[in-house]
Amino acid sequence: MKSLGKYISKYLASFAGLVLILLFINCLAFAWTFYGVVTKDYGGFSPQNMLEAAAESASLEGISDEISGQLKTNHIWAVYLDMEGDRVWDVDAPDEIPERFTVQDVAVFAKGYLAGYPVFIRNTDDGMLVLGYPQDSYMKLPSNYYSLRSIKTFPFFVMGILAADLAILFLAYYYSKRKILKNAEPIITSIVTLGNGRPASLSMHGELSGIADSVNKASAILSRQNQARANWISGVSHDIRTPLSMIMGYAERIAHENSADSHIRREAEIIRQQSVKIRELVQDLNLVSSLEYEMQPIHKIPVSLAGLLRSYTAELLNTGLPGKYSINIGITPAAETVLFDCDARLISRAVGNLVQNSISHNPDGCDIALALDCTDESISLSVSDNGIGLSTEKLKELNEKPHYMESTDDRLDLRHGLGLILVRQITDAHSGTMKIESEDQKGCKAILNFPIDGGN
Repeated sequence: MKSLGKYISKYLASFAGLVLILLFINCLAFAWTFYGVVTKDYGGFSPQNMLEAAAESASLEGISDEISGQLKTNHIWAVYLDMEGDRVWDVDAPDEIPERFTVQDVAVFAKGYLAGYPVFIRNTDDGMLVLGYPQDSYMKLPSNYYSLRSIKTFPFFVMGILAADLAILFLAYYYSKRKILKNAEPIITSIVTLGNGRPASLSMHGELSGIADSVNKASAILSRQNQARANWISGVSHDIRTPLSMIMGYAERIAHENSADSHIRREAEIIRQQSVKIRELVQDLNLVSSLEYEMQPIHKIPVSLAGLLRSYTAELLNTGLPGKYSINIGITPAAETVLFDCDARLISRAVGNLVQNSISHNPDGCDIALALDCTDESISLSVSDNGIGLSTEKLKELNEKPHYMESTDDRLDLRHGLGLILVRQITDAHSGTMKIESEDQKGCKAILNFPIDGGN
């Protein structure tokens, strides 16, 4: 956790540094953007400065040529009024500016505008100097004046700076997220692998190396546990085979001993049949264990699933299917020629387990159907029957309640036999999915879907 904290702190510090840099850049951008506006609108030719310069040279006789030239250059007009409000002289005054003003007129335009022009006044010893600026140059308030250029520029500046800041922060977030996900993806993958009960190996450097070491340590412990469990299952299975073979041999001999009592022969036959089931259960246990811990080699070759189903069905009928059961095959034209990269022995085993599941759950008999279909993307193989089916509760339990071999709970709660677990593991080994559909008294259907390229 300490390494993860350092990793997160590093990115938080980088983000905080980026924010500070953006604030600094924003200040520079503000200064650069408004420097020209301030120097021009509030510099040497600003209303205040021009008013002072013009008032110093203004009199009833006129104004200096230098000041007059500056006024014309900056598109500023001037009017000089005497004490009675009459215009004495002007510099480029617009036609709409009257020749005479009353005290009331002066009081009105002195606060802001004259004929739409922002004006600025200064009293002199002989009269009043009025400077008028272009109509779109300044906005006047009772206590101050502001450059319209500045006011118009400011919203665009704010929007531009905000857009640039958001873009930079988004890019920083995007690339940080990509880098974090890139660094975290191996960790997440390893954790998911460990969660599925399989060992994982993780190699990382820097701040996250501690997490990688922890994952590898957990993986090593899990590998030892899996190996120990697999070895235990394999050892127990091996130890069972010899006494089980002897039991089966003696039971078969007794069952065929003509001198033995008929009741004893029947019981011996029951012992033999149950011993066969135990042997098959041990085989299933070994195969489930091998697939669970990836100790079972998968030999994939292109296989015609249509031919595989026909071969299985023929073998089942030849070995003697009880008369109360029937089996049919339905293969679509598209599935007749499809080849699937798979382990034919395991796929045949999965089909056999599903068929035997239908037989064992329907002691009074049923019709069993094998179906094969395919599309451009996937192959669908199903085994269905019209038997007693499963209740809603049983189906939910079958799909949701973990088998004792898959459960991490100390209480080993057996959900069902190994048959369906083996089918599911064989399906997983071929990148497929398994789905069970059933209704009470309406049969059961198991559907195996395999991607066309799942065996590659």
